[in-house]
Amino acid sequence: MLSEKKLFLFDIDGTVALGDVLLPGAAEFFQEIKERGGQFVFITNNSTKSIADYIKKFRQMGVSTDPQNFVTASTASASWLRQHAAGKTIYTLGTRSLIRELEGHGIRVTTDPDTQDISFVLVAYDSELTYKKLTDTCRILQTRPVTFLATNPDLVCPVPFGYVPDCGSICQMITNATGQVPHYIGKPSTDMVDIALRENPFTKEETVIVGDRFYTDIACGNASGVETVLVLTGEAKKTDTMIHTYSPTYIFDSIKEVKKAWKN
Repeated sequence: MLSEKKLFLFDIDGTVALGDVLLPGAAEFFQEIKERGGQFVFITNNSTKSIADYIKKFRQMGVSTDPQNFVTASTASASWLRQHAAGKTIYTLGTRSLIRELEGHGIRVTTDPDTQDISFVLVAYDSELTYKKLTDTCRILQTRPVTFLATNPDLVCPVPFGYVPDCGSICQMITNATGQVPHYIGKPSTDMVDIALRENPFTKEETVIVGDRFYTDIACGNASGVETVLVLTGEAKKTDTMIHTYSPTYIFDSIKEVKKAWKN
């Protein structure tokens, strides 16, 4: 039952916030989770910001957080790279915040396409994207024996006026040009859930994922064996439930409605 959940794994964009605006009921929900002995962790595929950036963002929205409240596509990527690409050079198409985050985890990163020892290409949601970054990435993929990685498959990112292209859309352009398809590290991969469960004293049965996308948030929960809540304030619409193979445990119109159901 939803009322028995202790560990809430929230997506951010389209779930608890749009841009820099917190959705109604979200702040109160976070506070009540803590007051009832639970924990909230944001598991986001948005790699444009570091954890320090997110702490600042939430502070500006009136919510106090610390590093333990976040597992991002950046940290999940760093974890994957430490395990599978230790000591290797990673060419990265992403924001400066992403690059700082990876370097902070000991990852050897380059943004120079002429670096000689590139072994992996990592593409992320890049709000600083340029055409040169795209062409450099395509050149590396077509002229070097490298492995193609990406932080997340999300096609769009919800913003206050609608949507903007996310990492999945950037990767589609690169795939169309090169014929190469990336291995995606973020949701729906179970890595973020595994990290959150390791760092918090709760079971899978006490955990729930709350998000706005079938193919990332709900798929991640299904793969992890964790119950899920779909909210309709982001990408997913209620009519989508008829066509998707991923099944949310609960569906609510908004985070405010999730809070009401959890309390009752």
